[in-house]
Amino acid sequence: MGTTAGGNQDLARFMAGLVKRNPGETEFTQAVQEVAETVLPFQLAHPEYAKAQILQRMTEPDRIVSFRVTWQDDQGNIRANRAWRVQFNNSIGPYKGGLRFHASVNQSILKFLGFEQTFKNALTTLPMGGAKGGANFNPKGKSDDEVMRFCQSMMIELQRHIGEDTDVPAGDIGVGAREISFLFGQYKRLANRFAGVMTGKGLSFGGSHVRTEATGYGCIYFTQNMLARLNESLEGKTCVVSGAGNVALYTVEKLLHLGAKPVTMSDSSGTIFDKNGIDEEKLAYLKHLKLVTRGRMSEYAEKYDCEYLAKKAPWCVPCDAAFPSATQNELDVDDARELLKNGCKVVAEGANMPCTRDATNAFLDAKIAYAPGKASNAGGVSVSGLEQSQNSVRASWSREEVEAKLERIMSKIHDQCVEMGEDDEGHVDYVRGANLAAFKKVGGAMLAYGAV
Repeated sequence: MGTTAGGNQDLARFMAGLVKRNPGETEFTQAVQEVAETVLPFQLAHPEYAKAQILQRMTEPDRIVSFRVTWQDDQGNIRANRAWRVQFNNSIGPYKGGLRFHASVNQSILKFLGFEQTFKNALTTLPMGGAKGGANFNPKGKSDDEVMRFCQSMMIELQRHIGEDTDVPAGDIGVGAREISFLFGQYKRLANRFAGVMTGKGLSFGGSHVRTEATGYGCIYFTQNMLARLNESLEGKTCVVSGAGNVALYTVEKLLHLGAKPVTMSDSSGTIFDKNGIDEEKLAYLKHLKLVTRGRMSEYAEKYDCEYLAKKAPWCVPCDAAFPSATQNELDVDDARELLKNGCKVVAEGANMPCTRDATNAFLDAKIAYAPGKASNAGGVSVSGLEQSQNSVRASWSREEVEAKLERIMSKIHDQCVEMGEDDEGHVDYVRGANLAAFKKVGGAMLAYGAV
């Protein structure tokens, strides 16, 4: 990574203090270390940032709200879950970040996501701070009425902490259009006002076109920019995609629009490898399978007579480009080595921190075109920001307008990464570029406010 012995000692001291303050929060410390490796040397070289302890302050959330959500299931049983809202940094705008409903949700995961969100949102060029929230509630297998009762109960407390100029939540894993609708409807009842306090809403009540597709589309727009800089394109390239949610589905859709050949998707039970490629007809089937009937990938394999890799991820499949789009730490160093051995030249993260630190280092050492999630995954929050803008002026932009704005935002994010991450030989370290560009923007605002 090019750090000096002294730099390594500084990093070790910094991380030791962080771990001591945040015991057991492995996801959060992983996210901070990835940023600190590039940002800490920059801070030490610039006295104004070092004196004000900007990075140290950025790793402490402004506040964390933790609360109980009590609800009733369809059998009349009283159930209780824990929920959080981590408001990380509002130096450049209101807190902004999704809500995640999943059994794995804990404070460490939400802190990692909120920290990443601060950097991601800064790169979008839109005025948004960083936050994240959620609950250890799993909506899978729950009836619509159960999900509604949970969301309504959660909003009784959450509504105290959000607002269009304070904190604007959105969806994430386990929180889609259904959940956002229940949450926003309850907010409206409690507050007796209609305001843009959530994004991901339905088009009929203040939502934006392209929000569902935004993260997947944005990831591919960013990849287009990386390849264009190398005088290449996605056309004809074999691509592997992990996941089966909105990010993965619309990553595949945009790959098809650009003439690429996606050959995999996956869920928790395994991976489909369709050597003939997932075309528009097959993608339509997958959308119905995963978003409507909640079926398994094995059903696709049976229908289209393709290879099914039970309990395996897609990274063993030879490809030109890989798009990890499922969840954090899904791609480890052995997977990275397998991808590199099989000729992969492009990796763009569609999920939040899907690559382990060792996997990231393997891609950086190989000097392939590697895009970290805080840059390539920023399409979703970008369109959320555009939804906020539409709500604030009581406007509704067309699908074409929103998609054009999204494409321009992803291009601007790419340009920032190149500006801060290009070396003397013309190679771009997109991790370094993204971290430094976001740090300078947020840190600059914090300096302007003074040491408070």
